[in-house]
Amino acid sequence: MKGFSLLVLFIALSFAGYSQKGYELGGMIGISNYIGDINPNFSLKTPGLSICGLGRYNFNNRISIRADLAAGRLVGKDNLSENNFQQARNLSFRTDYLDGSLDFEFNFLPLVHGSRDKYFTPYVFAGLAFMYYNPKANLDGTWYALRPLVTEGQVKGAEYAQITAGLTYGMGVKVDLSYEWSLNVELSVRQVGTDYLDDVSTVYPNTFELAALRGDIAVQLSDRSLETGRPEPIGEPGRQRGVSSVNDAYYSFRVGLVYYIGLLQCPALSKPRP
Repeated sequence: MKGFSLLVLFIALSFAGYSQKGYELGGMIGISNYIGDINPNFSLKTPGLSICGLGRYNFNNRISIRADLAAGRLVGKDNLSENNFQQARNLSFRTDYLDGSLDFEFNFLPLVHGSRDKYFTPYVFAGLAFMYYNPKANLDGTWYALRPLVTEGQVKGAEYAQITAGLTYGMGVKVDLSYEWSLNVELSVRQVGTDYLDDVSTVYPNTFELAALRGDIAVQLSDRSLETGRPEPIGEPGRQRGVSSVNDAYYSFRVGLVYYIGLLQCPALSKPRP
């Protein structure tokens, strides 16, 4: 609590500094990487493309508010893991995502566009995000959306949502290239409010009930252990398939250019002398 109070005080004091209000618009490109039941150890073996457009309003040379709109792809594959259980489970997925976020941003150093001395700063940001996702899996060359197949036996009407809220936070570096243009390099994290980015969370369903409810494709994509050459599937009803106590997340590393528009301000009128 004390540390939080000091942070609030530090940010408040920074508003008293040199003011350089103005808008910025830019775009970034990089990679996104998923963290969850199929990639619990932060492996970098399955990165996906990520692009982002951002708008920023600078209250002064330290404090900003920003809005991001990003799109990309997340991928996970059990067969790339060194964990024996994951190799036997043999699940995989990919999802294209679209997310939007609103963040407060803080520069550790005062940044003044066009300055020869104050042209560089590390920064941090945090806020709220919303995300659309739709996990799919490949079977015999065809990609199937997993949510409608209820691969963990969810009852009809209890399927997980395709839109989720979450927290966003990250850090980066800004370097002014000219008065208008700056280079931004950043790492951002989305801690989402679902454990189903990868369609894996709880336990294996009863395959007979699942087949009757959703068909044979749902059964095959629910338990893919036989594809590894095992004589018997591992997916006994009620056996652990995922870890539901920890929600999924993903992070993005991006590089981009941002254009400083500035803010036209009218000079104050001087009062006439008596």
